[in-house]
Amino acid sequence: MNPRTVLRRLLGLAAVAAACWSASAFALDKVVFLTSWYAQAEHGGFYQAVATGIYQKYGLDVQIRMGGPQVNGMQILTSGQADFLMGYDFQVLKSIEQGVPVTTVGAAMQTDPQGMMTHDDVKRLADLKTHVILVSTSGRTTWWPWLRGKYKLDDSQSRVYTFNLQPFFADPNAAQQAYASSEQFSADKAGVKTRFFLFADDGYPPYGTTIVTMSNTVKDKPDLVARFVRASMEGWKSYLADPAPANALIKRDNPAMKDDQLAYAVQKLKQFRMITGGDAATMGIGVMTDTRWKKTRDFMVSAGMLGAGVDWKRAYTTQFTKDLKVMP
Repeated sequence: MNPRTVLRRLLGLAAVAAACWSASAFALDKVVFLTSWYAQAEHGGFYQAVATGIYQKYGLDVQIRMGGPQVNGMQILTSGQADFLMGYDFQVLKSIEQGVPVTTVGAAMQTDPQGMMTHDDVKRLADLKTHVILVSTSGRTTWWPWLRGKYKLDDSQSRVYTFNLQPFFADPNAAQQAYASSEQFSADKAGVKTRFFLFADDGYPPYGTTIVTMSNTVKDKPDLVARFVRASMEGWKSYLADPAPANALIKRDNPAMKDDQLAYAVQKLKQFRMITGGDAATMGIGVMTDTRWKKTRDFMVSAGMLGAGVDWKRAYTTQFTKDLKVMP
């Protein structure tokens, strides 16, 4: 064979090998992250990390899948259809009690955005003893036992909340569950004067917008978990500085979400310092502590929602956030 032909073939094979090595070296780890609801500002940091390339910077190709009222997130996570889940402390502690091997690896929000929307005449949560209270199905096993116990309310006061604001608008004696960034916005647009009370301000203990994964993922892929947590928290910091990139993706996934509602929600996230307050102010966005988790565990046990013998420390790990230091 002609020496030049041999050389060309060798150079060709070398080029192919180099291309294959390059593709392998720079391949991104694919990750599916399932949210808890339709896309909204409360998910903004995760969308921001996609929109601005933060996940890619950490070697991740992240697909965000929306949750919703008919989506069983824990089932999807445990079946392997998602790598990470936007979770909730109560949900994870109950899963541990039931033998489901899941772990919380970070908390985007230091406070749960859940609260109570009332008509303008209510001055404090303690005034609800004479009011009808609209409670969703999920609320009956999370915040309602806390509120009922703290303010000596009664189950006879509760009615079903179907995520329709009309019953609240029609009844001046009604109060209803609400997110700081959602229902009050709709009430304002409808011309209904309201007040909002954030449960966390009165001691409601759980974190909000947590990241949950399988215990085996923590054990077998700690580097992947660490990169996802860090990138997500950097995404949250970026979102609070300039939410426009994430909001474009949020509106793509959820066309019902409009600019004015997103702007209102971001303002509320900042007002209540949900992401940057609490321990995050001094320890960094995403941080979790044993003290906070114990408060949630103690409440659940006292309310009969969790067995006293449950190994509650299996519900979370601080290994990915204790030295993260994504400072506000």
